[in-house]
Amino acid sequence: MPSYTPPLRDMQFLLHEVLHVTEALHAMPPHAEMDADTLTAVLEEGGKFASEVIFPLNQVGDEQGCQLDTRTHEVKTPDGFKAAYAQYVQGGWPSLSCDPAYGGQGLPIVVNQCLYEMLNSANQAWTMYPGLTHGAYEALHAHGTEAQKQCYLPKLTSGEWTGTMCLTEPHCGTDLGLLRTKAEPQADGTYRITGNKIFISAGEHDMVSNIVHLVLARLPDAPAGSKGISLFAVPKFLVLDDGSLGERNGIYCGGLEHKMGIHGNATCQMVLDGALGTLVGQPHKGLAAMFVMMNVARIGVGMQSLGLTEVAYQNALAYAKERIQSRSLTGVKSPNQPADSILVHPDVRKMLLTAKAYAEGGRALSLHCALLVDQELSHPDPAVRAEAAEQVALLTPIVKAFITDNAWIATSACMQVLGGHGFIREWGMEQYVRDARINMIYEGTNTIQSLDLLGRKVLGNQGASLKKFGAQITALVMAEQGNEDMAEFIQPLAKLGQQMTQFTGEIGYKALQNADEVGAAAVDYLRVAGHLVFGYFWARMAQVALQRIAAGDRDPFYQAKLQTARFYFAKLFPETASLMQTARAGSAVLMDTEAVFA
Repeated sequence: MPSYTPPLRDMQFLLHEVLHVTEALHAMPPHAEMDADTLTAVLEEGGKFASEVIFPLNQVGDEQGCQLDTRTHEVKTPDGFKAAYAQYVQGGWPSLSCDPAYGGQGLPIVVNQCLYEMLNSANQAWTMYPGLTHGAYEALHAHGTEAQKQCYLPKLTSGEWTGTMCLTEPHCGTDLGLLRTKAEPQADGTYRITGNKIFISAGEHDMVSNIVHLVLARLPDAPAGSKGISLFAVPKFLVLDDGSLGERNGIYCGGLEHKMGIHGNATCQMVLDGALGTLVGQPHKGLAAMFVMMNVARIGVGMQSLGLTEVAYQNALAYAKERIQSRSLTGVKSPNQPADSILVHPDVRKMLLTAKAYAEGGRALSLHCALLVDQELSHPDPAVRAEAAEQVALLTPIVKAFITDNAWIATSACMQVLGGHGFIREWGMEQYVRDARINMIYEGTNTIQSLDLLGRKVLGNQGASLKKFGAQITALVMAEQGNEDMAEFIQPLAKLGQQMTQFTGEIGYKALQNADEVGAAAVDYLRVAGHLVFGYFWARMAQVALQRIAAGDRDPFYQAKLQTARFYFAKLFPETASLMQTARAGSAVLMDTEAVFA
């Protein structure tokens, strides 16, 4: 059976020794009183909930899945899910980073990010129920009317109700400009909404009394395409003036998707049959409002894959230590055993170190982004808020795509460590592989994220945002110039930083002649950018580890961090060379292929 231990030591290292989170938070009035002890206490309790309450339900959820009653359209979640959610609400976890004006605790986003990593390691399918609710909360908090906020936010904050986002339709996926769901205005200012949505995670379940759906639809006078989309709040049960629940609304689950993974989450086909809803934000401006939720969701998907990478690594390492097979190539290591642990074999270590490096690099990037979000929301200086928002926009597609790609690599490697047992359900590892695969697809496929990064976030402003991140790399390189102990980290990072400028310029120039050049290069480009960002954080982590060791700290944690950094730069970072070569190969070998597809 698999196990899970929350990585609290690594979180504390990043929060307090690398990112200096409490000092940064003290500059923000809402978080000026935050201290390291409080932060640590919250994470310890969150880790206990994740490991003791929802982790034991992970395999149960995978085996049982969700069950739809086609007569009532109600969905039953796996055994234990509902009780665990009630315990989650009782513990106050849904309100952790929510606005105190609506009953929230007002803690920093960076704390919530740590919690969600642990929840996703423990049980991604279960965590999607409260995770999507947080996105609905953010969209309504940013764009809802005062009446909508008063009606919905306290219940979403407490966790008494959950939320969803209803975008995709059977005939269109990412191209939301094609959606057909209609919203007919009513005399009282409400709307009757009719249409069909698919792939709606947590669209129907038995864990709460009401579900608030945020639905994209078209008004009768809507212009064609994405400029004609509006956003509506559509509750499962209508809410009366006194806040109590009224009659069942005309939105229901028409079917459950039968999926490769995340079986414990209800992925629904939602039918809207004259469902009553209210407009969120301005008419025809629904995408702007929904993007608040989608960006939260994209970072959340990165956290899902980070969680899976961590838990897969932990279980693969535990197996490798216990499994004996063959002898070390350099001689017997366990003479009292008939064979050595498979941990003595170089390729087994390579697979384990790959997962460890991607987990710890992803954690550093994710917590850095969470701190940027806190600055964007709460810093008193408008210039700091704007700078943080720009960096979050640049890094969000990397969080979503690079971390999820890495999780697919890492969970597959960890399954390989277990050999034949990795392919067997009772060991739990094959579930992590199956669950990880969806994260590369939804909330905008990783190709879409790559196009967003290269086309919009980099070329769209002539590389200005990328240059600002590059300035942080330059500052680190200059600070460590001449430090021989840091050379193995700084030199490859500096080299890639310099190459990135030319690389970006080449693609941009070719794109002016042929827009397909962006599409041909984008996926490789994002992966290069991902390594640049991970390399920066791994260099910073190595810097701190070296300083602690030089100061006489004998905690083996720092030696392990340093050894992982060396592996990352020696074995994973060099992938950038081949990626730049394939990106430079251009679009012709892809697009001039009509004979192939004839």
